[in-house]
Amino acid sequence: MKIFNTKNITYINLCVLLITSLWLPVLQADMIDIQTAVEHELALTQIDRVQTALNQQNVQEQLEMLGVDPVSAQERIAALTSEEIALLDQRLQEMPAGAGALEVIGIVFLVLLILELVGVINIFQKI
Repeated sequence: MKIFNTKNITYINLCVLLITSLWLPVLQADMIDIQTAVEHELALTQIDRVQTALNQQNVQEQLEMLGVDPVSAQERIAALTSEEIALLDQRLQEMPAGAGALEVIGIVFLVLLILELVGVINIFQKI
């Protein structure tokens, strides 16, 4: 009598297939909407911008003056939630762009006032 006939081989193969397929994790792919993909990409961009700002030499010097270790600051940033990262990124984007705006307006006003008093221009006619 043959031990390995085609029927026995078929049953052995079927058992091996069932046993190995039970051990494999089941993966399921779903479609994501465009809003989720955009939010994820925006979050990655914001984290990158915050880390880049933190890696600047003047920022690290300021942190050290305040007694904060730059490495621990990066660890804290990595632990922030997405809302906190978004708020921090927004504040970082606003600060350099708006820094000195009042001073520039004041300097322009003083230059115009001096030119008016010297007589080079005649802007303030009603004064």
